[in-house]
Amino acid sequence: MSKRPYVLLSAAMSVDGCIDDRMPDRLILSDAADLDRVDAARAGVDAILVGATTVRRDDPRLLVRSAERVAERVASGRPPQPLRVVLSGSGELDPSARLFTTGDGSRVVYTSRPERVVVPADVVGTVDPARVLADLRGRGVERLMVEGGTSVHTLFLAAGLVDEIQLVVAPFFVGDPDAPRFVGAGALPPAMRLAEARPMGDHVLLRYLLGENRGRS
Repeated sequence: MSKRPYVLLSAAMSVDGCIDDRMPDRLILSDAADLDRVDAARAGVDAILVGATTVRRDDPRLLVRSAERVAERVASGRPPQPLRVVLSGSGELDPSARLFTTGDGSRVVYTSRPERVVVPADVVGTVDPARVLADLRGRGVERLMVEGGTSVHTLFLAAGLVDEIQLVVAPFFVGDPDAPRFVGAGALPPAMRLAEARPMGDHVLLRYLLGENRGRS
């Protein structure tokens, strides 16, 4: 048994590397075709992880939306929905966030301040990515999808714990030097292998393999 899950990092960004702007409403980077692709990717994993900033700003549900894909998961003996995971240094999360109030399935929060967590979820007192992955593997997670944001992408990449990146580039610029970026500063991987480049209308999907997976197709 592998000591940690296979880690797929999924993100959409503008041509100039932004994953959002600084306006109150969330910047829409994906079109309908990409949203369906992401839904299929979610259906193929055991857990989806985001950071607390993503929960606060985007209020995601992190659910597989397609009823057919949910049915396929159940037919294969898996839970209807992936485990939903939040990484929060402060532990300060809104219990009314949609991640905690919508959909079936389990949730887990990893935090350095477990005494502050007041949401309906299992709480584990760590934000170390290697320990997070080890705990998730103990929960039966074989494939993990990391969906953001900037600090979480950077944390897992700098720790050398990402096997694959699925990066969608949207056909516009944000043009704001202070807008949130795909990654921040850090000791990021020096090389990746491009496994796929797929045009999707005016968007493009870039799929990269890292580490030991660079030689695989």
